Order: sequence, then structure tokens, then C-alpha cells
Amino acid sequence: MSEGVDVIRSAALGGVPHGFLGRRGGASSGVTAGLDMGRRGAELIGPELAENRRRAVAAVLPGADLRTLWQVHSAEVVTVGAEWNEDARPHADALVTDRPGVLLGILTADCAPVLFADPAAGVVGAAHAGWKGALAGVTDRTIDAMEAIGADRSRIAAAIGPCIARASYEVDDAFLTRFCEADAESDRFFAPGRAGHHRFDLEAYVAARLARAGIGRIEALGLDTYAAPARFYSYRRATHRGEPDYGRQIALIGLPPAERIG
Repeated sequence: MSEGVDVIRSAALGGVPHGFLGRRGGASSGVTAGLDMGRRGAELIGPELAENRRRAVAAVLPGADLRTLWQVHSAEVVTVGAEWNEDARPHADALVTDRPGVLLGILTADCAPVLFADPAAGVVGAAHAGWKGALAGVTDRTIDAMEAIGADRSRIAAAIGPCIARASYEVDDAFLTRFCEADAESDRFFAPGRAGHHRFDLEAYVAARLARAGIGRIEALGLDTYAAPARFYSYRRATHRGEPDYGRQIALIGLPPAERIG
């Protein structure tokens, strides 16, 4: 793709370097053409991934050290310090840090990317909130981990990036039951669908979990990955189309080397 990297920013996160990146502006070709940040699939070989990572960092926080995870749809959170091996990245679904010059990255392809910042404390976080992780409390655990290194939830702002929207997310009765057994009020995140099925609002569910955890400033961007094939990758869309692979976009947040965040 010839156009530049698509960087979507949140007003809630202010001047903290961050961005929800789409598929535009990358080096990958084939069915996952664009800024595919995934690590598997025949369409994305080493040189293409390295170039896509370079472009992503340059678009958000040039010169930063990118840190990502082996995501497993869990509620596990990693605190990023001085020691890190990107080739042996931890199995988890959220990262937090207070280290300047570090850029946290979360990959998604329908799941909700959530970015967090407490600029006063100099602490940021990023979470991969698919339905499993969201239900298990990955956002709650991320807030706890941020507070453990100096943040205060009363100051934390959070933004929910592009993810599959309710209109595109059909689930069955068992899925609805799982959420309602965890919290009887969860039925408000489901709309009626065809017989035995429902439409789940992942974004609204994540926003509600954040609010319940005490986060006062929350921005949901309202961008549907499934419905925008030219802009975003989508696992469900690729599956429905019978495509051999699907791409992953990245959400990034970090602290600049300088102490001050504008």
C-alpha cells in the first residue's frame, strides 16, 4: 500500500504519544496487504514484519523500543522494566510501564485494544481485550498494575480503539449465558438476533468495566473493524470470506524520553 500509516488518536489520552494503527501504510502484500503486525502466516515474512514494526514506531514515538506480547486471551499483565527480550516475549495480554522511551504494543483483529495513561505519574498501559480477557478482567488487572508502579486510577484516562461492533458480532445463547452468569446485568450489552443468537457490544462492555473500576475519563472510538476492510484487519471477516489468513493491527502507547508530556 502506498499511503502513509493511518494513526488514530484519542482526545482522552491528550499529548501522551499513542495511536491506534490501521492496515494502511505497510509493507505486507497478498491477503494481509498493509501494516500487518502478525507473526505468523505465509504472507508475512521476516523483512516485511521488521519494516512494518519500524513504520509503526516511527509514526507514534520515533526511536522508541517496541515491546509486545505473545497474546493468549488471558487477564495476565506484564510490567515492562529494563530487562526485555522481544524474541522471547511473555505470554500475557496487557503491559504497563513507567520507563521513558518504551512503546507498548497490543495486536488486534476484532478484539478491543485499550490504551491507558496517567501522565502525572508517568505511567502508561495497553491491554488486549477480547471477550475472554474482558470477562476475566484484563482491564481491571491493567489498572491494578499501573497503580503498583505509581499511577492513581482517579487520574487514569483510557481509550478503546477499533474493534468489532455489535452490528457485526453475532454470538449464541451459550455466550450470552456465560456473561450473565458472571454478572446478571450483562444482558444490556446484547441485542436480539436470529433465533438462538444475539449481537454483542464488546466496546460497551469494556467501557462499562473501566467505569466500574473507577476510570473517570473513557473514550470509545466507535470504529468497527469488521465493516471497514480497507482500513482494518478482521479475523471474523476473513473467516466469513474463507481467506487463508488474517492480518493484525497494532495499538501503541509510550512515554517520550523527555520528562515532560505535552
